[in-house]
Amino acid sequence: MWWPDQMSFRGGKLTRILAALALAGLTAGCFQPLYGTQTSSAGPAITDKLSSVEVAPINAPNGTRLTRVGVEVRNSLMYELTGGAAAAAANYKLDIRLTSSNTQVIVDIATARPDIQNYGIDATYKLIDLATGKPVISGTTFSRVSYDMPGSYQRFARARAFRDAEDRAAQEIAENIQTRLASFFVAGT
Repeated sequence: MWWPDQMSFRGGKLTRILAALALAGLTAGCFQPLYGTQTSSAGPAITDKLSSVEVAPINAPNGTRLTRVGVEVRNSLMYELTGGAAAAAANYKLDIRLTSSNTQVIVDIATARPDIQNYGIDATYKLIDLATGKPVISGTTFSRVSYDMPGSYQRFARARAFRDAEDRAAQEIAENIQTRLASFFVAGT
């Protein structure tokens, strides 16, 4: 008497597992990698669309550290968009505005000098379609990186730590913007 009840339970469980596997098999062909070179439709690959973005020079006050950071963001972003290859004919223009901040996180109580600081970049960007001259997406992103401030007698080490923090933050900003642009070109939003 217990045999039919147990068989129906096992059969129902087996049916659900087989149904889930069948659905997984049907949807497996729908997956397309974001940065793949082959597309399921006849349209261009995402790499072709990304390489058609012209990155405008980033305006920053001359002679400031933000000028160097702006160049670093632009160079990193141009490399991220083209993969190091030659850029395609520009269909879009990317305008970026940067602001930076530097915050003391930990201060040595004996010397009142900062031990650890946070460097931050806030970026506002706008992608403009060159055919229409209208912005298609705009957004903001940010990056916060921390760095150690070596002892008071190591001024060159402090300067290098600060510069490395700027470079890491610039690279993160470039990656964030590149990911957002890739999402726009795939999803259209």
